[in-house]
Amino acid sequence: MSNEQATNREGVRRTVTRTLVVLAGMFAFAFALVPLYDVFCEVTGLNGKTSNTAQMLVHEEVDTSRMVTVQFITRASAGLPWELDVQTRQVRVHPGQSNEVFFTFRNRGGEASRAKAVPSVSPSEASVHLRKLSCFCFQEQRLAGGERLEAPLVFQLTRDLPADIKTVTLVYTLYPVQPAQAAVLPRGPIEEGDSA
Repeated sequence: MSNEQATNREGVRRTVTRTLVVLAGMFAFAFALVPLYDVFCEVTGLNGKTSNTAQMLVHEEVDTSRMVTVQFITRASAGLPWELDVQTRQVRVHPGQSNEVFFTFRNRGGEASRAKAVPSVSPSEASVHLRKLSCFCFQEQRLAGGERLEAPLVFQLTRDLPADIKTVTLVYTLYPVQPAQAAVLPRGPIEEGDSA
């Protein structure tokens, strides 16, 4: 083998190695992107993501000088035989005031299944001013076929909600929990500390 062929072969080997390293890095970055994005959204409140854990009620003076309309929208993902309804589609609240709204889950299917309600807030800037004190969205729900469950949402808008925000929309989308996960989970809402 000539020196030129050896040099070409070594160059190809380096190119392939570099390409594989770059591909592995891209693959690792793609996997890390979702959790990084979730952390970024939780810290900044961008994209309307809200906290996944209960927050403390802050006893602050209620701002009675203004009212904010809070709208609730519910939907289920395709293929899930569940319905999620809210008893009150919108409420008018004072910032600093705690409020309670009831939602109803229904499993229209014939078999037990699990689902999780995932919230988003619009405008996204309002998500950092929304405190969920109690929410069904903190845990998965399990319903037998035909079963119905009523669950509360207790929330508070902070007094420092920007004055130009007159309406906050809270959307809950139901997603199915994978059957493999559901088989090992206990019946009923999953409380903190339950083992999966």
